[in-house]
Amino acid sequence: MLRSLVGSEMCIRDRVSTQSTWGIKVQEETANMSKKAKKEVATEEGGEVKLSKAEKAERELKANLGPSLAPNETFFGVCHILATYNDTFIHVTDITGRETYIRVTGGMKVKADREESSPYAAMLAAMDVVNRLKELKVNALHIKIRARGGTDSKTPGPGAQVALRTLARFGMKIGRIEDVTPYPTDSTRRGGGRRGRRL
Repeated sequence: MLRSLVGSEMCIRDRVSTQSTWGIKVQEETANMSKKAKKEVATEEGGEVKLSKAEKAERELKANLGPSLAPNETFFGVCHILATYNDTFIHVTDITGRETYIRVTGGMKVKADREESSPYAAMLAAMDVVNRLKELKVNALHIKIRARGGTDSKTPGPGAQVALRTLARFGMKIGRIEDVTPYPTDSTRRGGGRRGRRL
């Protein structure tokens, strides 16, 4: 009984001491607050603070993504659209194809599996793509549409046309439109067997 009481007193003492030291630590942190943090607090409270040239340049760098363009200059990217009957992929790269600007799929925009390839999902994905490209100052696109190809379907899925239409409607200039579906000149036997796929 005595041991348990002594133990509880020690616990209480420890708690009090940690609280008091924590209070001291907080005071030290506020005293040692950097100039930058104090400026931020002042601006939040509504006070006007003069920024140095370096800080202004840093803020401008953060705001400016993408190339610096003249008012009517066009900057092209390449939009690769893979439209199958299971999903729609919209993948935008630079002209060389090395750097990806954004990649969105229909499945990222809807919850139900059966709606991944729907025109609505493709429209939502294309709207995301347009918003990101406007941030990056890409204002024109060459389009490469592709179906699954090979021994599979050679016709693009239902999302391809809607994705392309949405890109054009929301302010993207369209350059060349190309069908890049891979057609086999000769290949392995197509799946399904002699009598076809039986449902």
